[in-house]
Parts: sequence; C-alpha cells; structure tokens
Amino acid sequence: MKFVKYTLVLVAILVIGFFAIGLIKSKLTYDCQIVVNKPVEETWAVSQDPEKLSEWLTGFQQYEHVSGTPGTVGAVAKVHFISEGEKMVITEKIVDVKPNESITMNFMDDFMTMDYTMTVANENGKSKINSSTNAKGNNLVARSIMALVSGTMKEQENTNLRKLKTAIEKNTKVYTPSVDKPKQAIL
Repeated sequence: MKFVKYTLVLVAILVIGFFAIGLIKSKLTYDCQIVVNKPVEETWAVSQDPEKLSEWLTGFQQYEHVSGTPGTVGAVAKVHFISEGEKMVITEKIVDVKPNESITMNFMDDFMTMDYTMTVANENGKSKINSSTNAKGNNLVARSIMALVSGTMKEQENTNLRKLKTAIEKNTKVYTPSVDKPKQAIL
C-alpha cells in the first residue's frame, strides 16, 4: 500500500512541477544571427522568395497565400510543414515590412503564437541577418512543453539560418533587372 501511496505522491509532484514550469516560464524569447557573404539586396530577395523556402525552412512543404498583397503589411498565408511525420499548418500574418531591412510576422497555430522579426543589415559588404523570436503557448500544457524544449526551438532557428546562408550564397537567380537591358516601350 505504501508503494501505491508513494507512487501517487511522486506522480502528483511531477504533474505539479510540469505545470509550474509553464507558469514560471510562460514566454520563450531568443535571438539568432548569421553573416552571409552576399549583398543586402540579394540576401533580402532570397529570404523573401516563396520558391526558396524549401531550401532553408526545415520541414517546409507549401506556401499558400490567403489574403492581402503578398509581401506587404496585412498579408496572410498558410505555411504547411511536416514535423516528426505530422502535418502542420501555421498561419502567417505580416505585421511590418521595410524592404531590404526588416520584416515582422505573427505566426499562429493551435499550439502557440509567435512574433518573429528578421532584420538584414550591411556589414562590410556582407549581410548580417538577425532573427528575434517571442513565442507563447496557447495553453498551460503548451507553455510547459515549450519551456522544456526552448533550447531545441532556438537550435532549429540557428539551423534554418545556416541553411538560409547556404541558399543565399549558392543563389543564381537574378532578382533585379539588369541596368544594361533596354526598357520595353509602352504602347
């Protein structure tokens, strides 16, 4: 009988501890950065190109525009991922954008809400990319899980930025028209 009693007490302590973690660390905040050996304009263009997302976002499957003008404040999209064999759909809303400088987005799903800002700045002819993430679980269980996996989430962002760096540095797509090309006449 004592064994059952001690087991129940231990389980109760673990459950209380699990929920306490979510109450104590209810928000997850982290910053990541990387330097890319390409100019800011190309770095920005590649990072914002929906056709390039699969090259740097782990598990990315599809980008589905929902409303607003793509790439502008208020635009909404559904971003489809596969994570650990499970399909996930995250709603993305652009909150602020300054081309070639920064973009702030809000990501939402059933599990969490995330505010994410990416900035790009010139650093001696190279591009310094900074990302800043503030995430919160949508309920106490989600907050507790996020507190336990916070290091994993930051490492995933670091991995994504390393993959973005590779995608940018290997990029061959031309995003800006050549100055040497004649302009097409408008009739």
